[in-house]
Amino acid sequence: MREPSIGPGAGKRVQDYIDESPLWADGTPVGRAPMTVMQWRIWWLAAFGKFFEGLVVFMTGVAIPLIATEFDMSATQHGIVGAASLAGILVGALALGGLSDTFGRKFMFVVEMIIFMVFLVLLALSPSYPWLVVFLFGVGVALGCDYPTAHLIISESIPSAARGRLVLGAFGFQALGALVGSAVGYVVLANLPEISAWRWMYATAIIPAALVTVGRFYVTESAPWLFAHGRFDDAEREAAKLLRREPAYPSEIRLARHRGEGRHHAAGSGWAALFGARNRRATILASVPWFLQDLGTYGIGLFTPTILAAALGHATVHTHDITDIIADQILAAEGAALIDVLLIVGIVGAVLLADRVGRIPLQALGFVGCAAGLLIASLAQNYTGAMQTALIFAGFMLFNFMTNIGPNAQTYLLAGEVFPTAVRGKGAGFAAAFGKIGAVSTAFLFPILLADIGTTHLLYGLAATSVIGAFVTWTFRIETKGVNLDRAHERELDAELDAAAGVGREAA
Repeated sequence: MREPSIGPGAGKRVQDYIDESPLWADGTPVGRAPMTVMQWRIWWLAAFGKFFEGLVVFMTGVAIPLIATEFDMSATQHGIVGAASLAGILVGALALGGLSDTFGRKFMFVVEMIIFMVFLVLLALSPSYPWLVVFLFGVGVALGCDYPTAHLIISESIPSAARGRLVLGAFGFQALGALVGSAVGYVVLANLPEISAWRWMYATAIIPAALVTVGRFYVTESAPWLFAHGRFDDAEREAAKLLRREPAYPSEIRLARHRGEGRHHAAGSGWAALFGARNRRATILASVPWFLQDLGTYGIGLFTPTILAAALGHATVHTHDITDIIADQILAAEGAALIDVLLIVGIVGAVLLADRVGRIPLQALGFVGCAAGLLIASLAQNYTGAMQTALIFAGFMLFNFMTNIGPNAQTYLLAGEVFPTAVRGKGAGFAAAFGKIGAVSTAFLFPILLADIGTTHLLYGLAATSVIGAFVTWTFRIETKGVNLDRAHERELDAELDAAAGVGREAA
C-alpha cells in the first residue's frame, strides 16, 4: 500500500491526515482507515461527560420534591433549585468554554471534570438549602464547560465524513444519562424510601466521574488547535500520537505552514469576532435555535414527573406525609423513564441521518415535530381516563423523539462546526450559554407558570417557540455535512489575505 497525495503543491493540514485512507499499489482506494485507539479513547471520555449532564440534570427532576420536603422550600426556592445547575451550565459554557481557545482543548477537558467531581461530592453532603444551590451551580459550571470542549476535542480528532454521527453519538449519552437518572431515582427510592434518598441519587455518580477524570489525563491535545496557534512541531507530534496504529499509517506527518496562520489567530480570536460580518450568521444559527429548543427540552425534561402528576391527577395535594410523597415520586419516575426512552430513539435517528440528510433539514423538521408533539399533549385536557393518558404520553414521546433527532442534537453539532478554529471554542461556548438562558428561564418559571396559567397554555407557548425555531434555522442555514473544517477555514483565510494584498497594491 502507499499513501495518497492531495494534489501537487498542496500542503496537508491536520484534518487531511485524519481524513485520508491508504491506496493499493495500483491506486485503488483501500477504504477508510480504521479509527485509532486514541481516537476512540477521546470519544468515550467525551461521551461520558454528556452522560453525567443528563444524569444529574434529569435526576434532579426526581429529587426536587424530596429536597423541597427536607429543606421546607417555598415555590420560589423550588424554582431556584431547578434552575441552579442550568444557570451554572450557562456560566460555565460562556466563562470557561471559551478558555479552550486560549489554554487548549485537553487542559479544559481535564479541569472541567475535576470541578465536576469536587462539587458533586459537596452536593451529596449539602447541609442546607443555600449550600445546595451553590453546589448545584458548581456542578453546572463544570457541565457547561464540557459543552464546547467535548465537542471540539472529538470533532478536531476524527474524520470529516464521520463527524456528525460520532459527535452526536457522544451527545446521545446525554439521553442515556437522562434515562439512567430517572431509573436511579426509582431504584434508590424503592430501596431507600426516605427523604434523604436524594443524596444517594447524586452519590451514585461519584466513582464513575472519578474514573473519567483520570482517563482524561491520557488523551492527546487537539492538533488543529496547536496548528492554529502556530505551534507546528507540537501539532505534528500530537497528530502522530492521535493517528498511531498498526501497521503504521501514515508513516510520517509533515504539516504545511500556512501563510497568515498564527498572525490571523491573534488578530481575530476575541469575543468581538463572533459578531463581526464574517461570523454573525454562524452566531445567530448556533445560538438562537439552541435557546428556543432549550425552552422546551429542559422544561419538559425537568418537570415531566410534575406535568404528568398535574395533567393526570396523580399529585397528592399539600401533603407532608413521607409515604405519600415517595409514592408519588416513584409513580412519576416510572412515567418519566418510559417517556425518556424516546430521547434515546431520537438520538439514534440523528446519528444515522446527520451525515446523510444533513444538519439543517433535521433541525428544521425536528422543531416542527416538537410543536406537533406539544399540541397533541395539550389536547389531553379535553379528555379523561385512558384517552387523556394516551394523548399526553403520545405527545411527550413524539416531542422527545423529534427534539433529539432534530434541534437538541443538531444545535449542539452545528455550534462546534460553523466557526473557524481560532474562535470555535468561544463560538460553541456562547451558543451553549445562550441556549441555557432558555433552560434557566423555563426551569425557574415552569413551576410558577404551571400553577398560574395551567398545563395547556404552557404547552401552547412552547409549541409556538418550536415553530419560530424552525423558521430561524432555515433563514440562517449553514450546512456543514462532510465539510473539512480546516480546509473551509483555510479558503476563508486565503480570500481575506488576497483581499488585503489587493488593497495594499492599490494604495501603492
